[in-house]
Amino acid sequence: MPPREQLAPAEKRRIFQYYLPVFFWCQRQLQQHRTAGSGGTPLVLGISAPQGCGKTTLCEQLEALFAYTGSTAASISIDDFYHTYQGQQAVSAAHPGNPLLQMRGNAGSHDMQLGTDTLRALRGATSAGSSVPVPRRYDKSAYSGQGDRADPATWPVATGPVDVVLFEGWMLGFGPVDDTAAAAVDPNLAPVNTFLRRQGRMRQGYKQAWDSFVDAWLVVRVAQPDYAYRWRLQARRCCRAAEQAMRASGKPAMTDEQVAAFVDRFMPAYRCYLPGLYAKGPTTAAPGRLLVVEVDEGREPVAAQPAAIM
Repeated sequence: MPPREQLAPAEKRRIFQYYLPVFFWCQRQLQQHRTAGSGGTPLVLGISAPQGCGKTTLCEQLEALFAYTGSTAASISIDDFYHTYQGQQAVSAAHPGNPLLQMRGNAGSHDMQLGTDTLRALRGATSAGSSVPVPRRYDKSAYSGQGDRADPATWPVATGPVDVVLFEGWMLGFGPVDDTAAAAVDPNLAPVNTFLRRQGRMRQGYKQAWDSFVDAWLVVRVAQPDYAYRWRLQARRCCRAAEQAMRASGKPAMTDEQVAAFVDRFMPAYRCYLPGLYAKGPTTAAPGRLLVVEVDEGREPVAAQPAAIM
């Protein structure tokens, strides 16, 4: 990070009105977790935020700040737990004609067991020298953009003792609604809503399988989920070099139209589940364990005191 005097005004606002206040809150959550008889297990912090709003950057900043204060944080995303290509093809075949389930993204496109096993392993990484492979290298360019899980031999390893697990995702903490209400938003949401409630051989929904691991929640709130269109396009245009490298290596790169079509698949879920998330909090939120931060279309905190604690 450059010296303070070299920072642009927007960077200063983001650091001093967003990243640092959030970190101080996370640090208090870690202290409370330790004094509440956690048995030395890491604090699992769930971060629910729309696509493109800066979750990855936020996690990077939190990891660096925790490291500066002598704590170790490991980051994982629900994107790490997508089905293999073959698994996603099976989901697609089981729901022909449903555009929400033809590719990765919505509830139903994740390997719930892999996510549960990874969270459980990270919770158990309490001793020096313990290690946990983290599937953070999902290859979104494989199979002409359909995507596939990378070889486990390439996965990074989190080394214990882990103090904090930063678990982020665009739909993390979403609670299922009445089936009729889901279908009223979009008929194609009906099976997605069912997946959110329960899935696979585990017969568990996302709340039981994943959200139940979360000790404290951070929700990044936006006024309009449509911001995701602009954010995704910005991310693509900021990575021209990476895009050119992909094309040079024979891997497909998405056009603007393809980016918009990709985001289209998430909009019904945003319309259906964000109102409940914002009104009630994530599925397993508890008093004193939820922080809500609102950002505008420029990813800037909406006010000088952006954080609402519930």
